[in-house]
Formats: sequence, C-alpha cells, structure tokens
Amino acid sequence: MLKKTLSFSNPYRLSLKNLQLVAESKDSGEIRTVPIEDIGFIVLDNMQISVSLPLLEALVANNVAVVFSDSKHMPQSMLLNLDSHSIQTEIFRNQINASIPLQKNLWKQTIEYKIQNQAKLLKLLDRPSADILALAKDVKSGDSENKEGTAARLYWSRLLGLKFTRDRFGEFPNELLNYGYIILRAAVARSLVGSGLLPTLGIHHRNKYNAYCLADDIMEPYRPYVDRRVFYMVKKNSDLFSLGKEEKAELLQVLTDDVIIDKMRRPLMVALSMTTASLAKCYSGEVKTIKFPEFK
Repeated sequence: MLKKTLSFSNPYRLSLKNLQLVAESKDSGEIRTVPIEDIGFIVLDNMQISVSLPLLEALVANNVAVVFSDSKHMPQSMLLNLDSHSIQTEIFRNQINASIPLQKNLWKQTIEYKIQNQAKLLKLLDRPSADILALAKDVKSGDSENKEGTAARLYWSRLLGLKFTRDRFGEFPNELLNYGYIILRAAVARSLVGSGLLPTLGIHHRNKYNAYCLADDIMEPYRPYVDRRVFYMVKKNSDLFSLGKEEKAELLQVLTDDVIIDKMRRPLMVALSMTTASLAKCYSGEVKTIKFPEFK
C-alpha cells in the first residue's frame, strides 16, 4: 500500500488517539485524523507545531520518517527508527564487511543508472542526449574516470539553460532542487532503515560529518525525478522565483510519482523500498545488482 505524505505548515497540535494521528488546528480548532499505519512521511514546517511523545513513539514504531524544518522553512532534521528489521545486526555486519571491489561495483551500477536516467529525461524533453547516454555505457569500477561529473556538465546546461549552474547556494531554481533533494534524501533514509541498513555508512560518500552517506549514494538515480518536476514548475510559471507553500507541496508529490522498476510501474516511494531491499541482498551476497528505476 502506498503510504501517505503529510505536510503541516500552519500551527497544529499533533497527538495520538486510537492509533490515529490527531491534528488539531491552533487557529480554527478544526480536527482531522489519519491512521498511523497509512502514513509514510511527515514534514513539520512551522515553529508553533506541538507534537506529543506518544505520537512520536507510534510514528517511529511504524517506520514513519518525521522531518523537522528550521526557522527558514527548510528541512533540517529527521526522526527515524533505530530498530526496524528482525535481522538488523546481521545486515549491519554484511554492510560493514563489504569488500572494496563490491563497493566499487555498487557505485558503478549507481552512476550508470543516474546517467541513463538523466539522458532519458533529456530525450523525453526533446533535448540532445545520445552523448550522455554513451557515457553511462563507459562507467568503470568506482567511476574512476568521473563520468558522473562529465555527464552533469552536459546535463544541466541542456535541462535548465546555458546560464544555469547547479550549486546548492546558487541562483533560482537551485532552491527548488535543494528542497526536492532533501525530501528525496529523507525518503531514501526511511527506506534504508526499513531494509535494516545503516544510512550513515555509504558506498561512495564518506564525509565524516554526514549522517546519511548511504542515502546520498542511493538517491542518485532518483534525482532526475525531482529535476523533471522542477523543470515543469519553472516552465509553467515563468514568474516563479521563490520557494513557497505551493511549490513545497508540489515537490512533495515526487514521492508518489510513478516509476518503472523491475519492469513494473510503481510509486516512487515503493520503488525506494525495492531498491534498498535489493541493496541489502547485494551486501549479503544473494544478488549482484541493485534494483534502480528506469526513466521512461
């Protein structure tokens, strides 16, 4: 079942009653409820929101990713379950003991899919893509020749124009991309934890200050789904120059976008679970390839 994504941007009192999330508006007093088992993702985007501890306990027990935004309304932190799989210790051990050749091979697969999906998105938009697709076929173990970087330079100029530079602190629409990627990263972390994996221990990303290195790795082939939404948001509204409530709500919907994975159409959030489950099997030696979505 596809889990619900909830976003609260106004003052609310959030509590638990009969295994349901109870949301009471502090402004109007209006009350609405949602079964905990139906929720997969919550964004809390207002400093006047209050949350009860019993609710947080129930959310964590059901592997709901709870994302807290800062005073600037950007996602800042996340609450995840630390005990979400029956054989978590074994999975952790497999992950920690992964050989360097295995890690390099997994990163090769990841970058191949990322570049392929970038090329396929450009093709869908009638932009040149053949040379980028060719780069995907030439990725070596560990992406030792940085085909990812070469593809990125071509990709961004064709997707958002020659004047655009992808930079976290760069000009608009980087702000839209940043928000979409943060949401995607949180969803990937949730799926990793659900599959018993340690999101801190990455395949390629190894920054000691980064608590979600593996999430940053696994989200790479999924980034073009955010890019597509941003492209159409900018195309639809040429006067759009900031990230507001409507834009945030639209970017959150990327988690329900249909993707093709394992030759079947699935919502992106479900596909993430398939990807992380296959990664755990790669670490255990049961399979050799990660299941990633294919852009079509």
